[in-house]
Amino acid sequence: MEVLQALDSQVLIGLVAALVAIVVGAVFLFSSRKPASRACLDPEKFKEFKLVKRTKLSHNVAKFTFILPKTDSILGLPIGQHLSCRGKDSQGEEVIKSYTPTTLDSDVGYFELVIKMYPQGRMSHHFREMRMGDSLAVKGPKGRFKYQPGQVSAFGMLAGGSGITPMYQVSRAILENPEDKTKVHLIYANVTLEDILLKEELDLLAKRYPDRFKIYYVLNQPPEVWDGGVGFVSKEMIKAHCPAPAADIKILRCGPPPMNKAMGEHLDALGYSPEMQFQF
Repeated sequence: MEVLQALDSQVLIGLVAALVAIVVGAVFLFSSRKPASRACLDPEKFKEFKLVKRTKLSHNVAKFTFILPKTDSILGLPIGQHLSCRGKDSQGEEVIKSYTPTTLDSDVGYFELVIKMYPQGRMSHHFREMRMGDSLAVKGPKGRFKYQPGQVSAFGMLAGGSGITPMYQVSRAILENPEDKTKVHLIYANVTLEDILLKEELDLLAKRYPDRFKIYYVLNQPPEVWDGGVGFVSKEMIKAHCPAPAADIKILRCGPPPMNKAMGEHLDALGYSPEMQFQF
């Protein structure tokens, strides 16, 4: 009888252990699949997302907030990659342009685009005409940039105008991850003070993470009282405010074509190898 009771106990313990293993495995499988099932983007076909808020940031810049299908949905966009947005220009012809959201997948249920609308811009016309309740056709992700936490010790970032959006997205992802110790050194160039996009958000990052995020503003037409850079981004500014050339650093750049060309020449002259540079 004692032998049978011992066997019964062993069988019971084995059954409980097996049941626990099944439950744990199911939970792990569900949790590992859940983010993919919540992701909304499709790399092959456009999907429509409704505009629920439009916030004017300046005379030609606005922040557009689009809602996702469910409150726990995520866009499913890897850090540093972007979206293809489809619209119509002033002639009614289809136009497609890439944009980087300022939100991350930690911002569930919605995503935001900060758009600078140029007078003659074809996609700018589409955004300028958008009203509450309108939908934007989006597909993705797309892009060559692939970021993994800790892949470099520091990033130098050179941004101009609306080129700040991928830099802001990458910076947020780095700084809001407590396991990521990467440092960010950003040089951000604009024409006037009013042209600086996301200034409040950038200054908040600098205040919240003073040891990991440094920003240096450069204005072509600065106000009378100004303690930042003046003119165009120079080799001297890059040398002073970006990490020095090394195997474990990378310099990112995103801005108008003339700026990108000039920054590439500056970086080459300062000794940054092609492997240390990336242009969005």
